[in-house]
Amino acid sequence: MAYEQILYDVQDGVATITLNRPERLNAWTGTIATEVKAAMRVASDDDKVRVIVLTGAGRGFCSGADMNNLQSIQSSGGAAGRSAAPVEEPFDPKSDPSFQLSHSYFPAVPKPIIAAINGACAGLGLIMTLYCDMRFASDAAVFTTAFARRGLIAEHGISWLLPRIVGIGNATDLLFSARKIGAIEAKELGLVNRVIPHQSFMDEVMDYARMLANEVSPRSTREMKREIWNAMFQTLGEAVEAANADMPGSFVSEDFKEGVAHFLEKRAPAFTGR
Repeated sequence: MAYEQILYDVQDGVATITLNRPERLNAWTGTIATEVKAAMRVASDDDKVRVIVLTGAGRGFCSGADMNNLQSIQSSGGAAGRSAAPVEEPFDPKSDPSFQLSHSYFPAVPKPIIAAINGACAGLGLIMTLYCDMRFASDAAVFTTAFARRGLIAEHGISWLLPRIVGIGNATDLLFSARKIGAIEAKELGLVNRVIPHQSFMDEVMDYARMLANEVSPRSTREMKREIWNAMFQTLGEAVEAANADMPGSFVSEDFKEGVAHFLEKRAPAFTGR
């Protein structure tokens, strides 16, 4: 399909979705939301795609919700922000209902999603990175929750996500103050996995993404992703039982056979994802 506010590209098993409003620091709009979800579905359904990278064009990742949209909500007394989202087929109908909502569907996408945070990352833009499976930041990236400085709340599940990633004390600091933090502090807090020099940022992100796409089992990453996100709602015992139930299927999978064969034969793997 043709996209207006994102770019979509597939190379070497990696689908790259780029928010493409650089003149507005890729401020989030309804069109971006629709197009990102459509691109995620295309990537999910494409057997050639094994990893998804979400990034931004220009010097920003996403500066948050477009201020024009916020002004419309204000002038309408909030009515513009209460329109019902269209009902769509979930990415995984068996996934927890929490992963079938308007912004929380990333965990149900059956492939690893890497947020490549190339610059400014604020508000709703930050929330979308938290729904990704991992976050790599350029050393030029700057983060803020922003909401408290706009008279808003902890939106779209960030009150659930952020404390699980950085701890309650750090989450309340970042949410209450809405202060800006750099990439190094974000790494120290556990908000991002890696900080990468800006000049080599996308090269290093894509090197890692290609490694995932070509050297590990797509079946393994798919099953592990489901297990990890489901475990957020489980006790340890439930997680153990769920893993035990998944184990027999892995033993008869093509990827298990290939995983053993390529190791013994000392060659590169040729996983099928089955």
